[in-house]
Amino acid sequence: MRARSSITDSLYLITDRHQVPAGRSLIETVEQALSGGVRMIQLREKDLTAAQLWPLCQQFRRLTRRFNAKLIINDRIDLAIACDADGVHLGAHSLPTTEARQLLGPNRLLGVSTHSINEVKRAAEMGADFCTFGPIFSTPTKVAFGPPQGLTTLERACLRSDIPIFALGGIKPAQAQEVLACGACGVALISAIIAADDPALIARHLIQILK
Repeated sequence: MRARSSITDSLYLITDRHQVPAGRSLIETVEQALSGGVRMIQLREKDLTAAQLWPLCQQFRRLTRRFNAKLIINDRIDLAIACDADGVHLGAHSLPTTEARQLLGPNRLLGVSTHSINEVKRAAEMGADFCTFGPIFSTPTKVAFGPPQGLTTLERACLRSDIPIFALGGIKPAQAQEVLACGACGVALISAIIAADDPALIARHLIQILK
C-alpha cells in the first residue's frame, strides 16, 4: 500500500523562520505548534544550504518523533533520507515527481505543490501521495503563482483529484470549514501559526474547526 494511505491529518504546517516573532526561535515555534496538536510539518527554509539545513533536520526529526508527528522536508530528498523523514515536498523547480518517487521508494510520502487542476491530475499520475493547491485566497507570499484560485476552482480540483489536497494560500481560521466543504482533506498554513503570538493556541483552535 502506498504511503498516501497514512495521510489522516487536516492541518499541514509549513515553516518560514523569517515570520517567527522576535524573541522566539523556529524550533520553539514548532514545538509549541506540536504541543497544540499539529501532526504534519514541512521544513521549508529554501534560502539555507544543505549544511545549514542539516542541524534543523535533525532537531525537527527528534521533535516530531517525540510528538508522533510526520516530518516532510522541502525539496531535499538527500536530507530527507539522511534524517529518516517521513517524506519530501516538491515545488515548481524541484526534481520531477517520477524521479523523486524512484529515489524515495514507495514507503515515504511525496507531496507536490500545484497551482492548476491539470497540475493536480499530473501530480497524481506521476506518483505523488498528496498535493497542496493554491493560492485559494490572496496572499503576498504567492503572488508569483497568479491570482487566487478561489473556492469554486478548489472544489473542481478536489472532484477531479485522485490524491488528498491541502488547500493553501491566505486561509484564515474562519474560512477553514469552507475549504473542507470543497473536498480538501485539510489546510496548509504558514503565517497563521508561525507568526502567531501563541502557536499552540492557534493550532488547537484550527484543529477543532477542522474536525
